[in-house]
Amino acid sequence: QVHLVESGGGSVQAGGSLTLSCVASGNTYSRHCMGWFRQAPGKEREGVAVFSGDAHTIYAESVKGRFTIVKDDLKNTLYLQMNSLKPEDTAMYYCAADSIDSIYRSDRWCALRGKTFSDWGQGTQVTVSS
Repeated sequence: QVHLVESGGGSVQAGGSLTLSCVASGNTYSRHCMGWFRQAPGKEREGVAVFSGDAHTIYAESVKGRFTIVKDDLKNTLYLQMNSLKPEDTAMYYCAADSIDSIYRSDRWCALRGKTFSDWGQGTQVTVSS
């Protein structure tokens, strides 16, 4: 059984930093697309950043230059380093993974869209105050 467990959320002031972690168990995702999504109250879920099977990264425009997605295959862990946080970054953050090895996917499969991902974590809350 696959588990994705997020941690590292919390409350910070604007301009602060947090690092989210997502530990995967029950499957290895060394060549799988993985990503971070977020959902604020009353808003649709949005893709934040993805890390492809060949180590390419894609970021939402709203977080470029502030967030960094990092993958540690030895630890089976995905990270999201968040700097210069803004109140509009407040949301529940979810880790996601594609259960299919990227060698079986097209080049553009790993993207900021929910349908790319089959495995999801329970989320960790990030709250940024002004």
